[in-house]
Amino acid sequence: MKYFWRFTYVMAISCIFPVIIFGALAFSKIVPISLLPRYDVILILCIIAQVVLVATKVETLNELKVICIFHIIGLALELYKTQMGSWAYPEDAYSKFYGVPLYSGFMYASVASFICQSWRHLNMDMTPWPKHYAAFTVAALIYVNFFTHHFFYDVRWLLMLLLCIVFYQTKVYFTLLDRVFNMPIILSFILVGFFIWLAENIVTYFGAWQYPNQEVTWHLVSIGKISSWFLLVIISIVIVAQLKRRENRSTT
Repeated sequence: MKYFWRFTYVMAISCIFPVIIFGALAFSKIVPISLLPRYDVILILCIIAQVVLVATKVETLNELKVICIFHIIGLALELYKTQMGSWAYPEDAYSKFYGVPLYSGFMYASVASFICQSWRHLNMDMTPWPKHYAAFTVAALIYVNFFTHHFFYDVRWLLMLLLCIVFYQTKVYFTLLDRVFNMPIILSFILVGFFIWLAENIVTYFGAWQYPNQEVTWHLVSIGKISSWFLLVIISIVIVAQLKRRENRSTT
């Protein structure tokens, strides 16, 4: 049980940025704010939170770079997906750009933040790591498929098969107290994707964004979205893994 509670504690402190975003969504939904549109308030709270996390060294500057990269990746995807009608942000805001509020990038960045924090607190390692070109090629193909499946075949299942081939030997090693545990990296992708899907249900309930079937009333997000988050998580892990490996080389 001591390992279970230690793991729970580490996951809790690693989720600090996602929890802040959840709190901002819930607060702005429950408490009426008249000075600024709700989406703008969420953006300001996210920026303040990020500044505080870096200033207090909860996040490092290198981790902030990864978070910013994923913020840009997420915003680009949001701009495309909203134009294609996959989901929408129905509320008005000064900080909306082509129908997408700028705070939305922070929701993607929070995934990268969680992975960075977990990696550091659990002293994680992923070995044997595939060739860099193979890992980045898979990540790039996954990202491209998010765009192209609207007018071409959705090849996510082929990409999942490719993932299993590229990462079939890779395991995630993490330390809890005095013991080192491990699991297949594919299983970790699935678990993180599942929990992000749970989080997605919470944030859509609080109006972070809206799927077409949620326009009249809130409904549970399709369980098929787990596969999307499963694939998106891989992009963030590949980016974070590259950062951590460079950090390790610079300290040796």
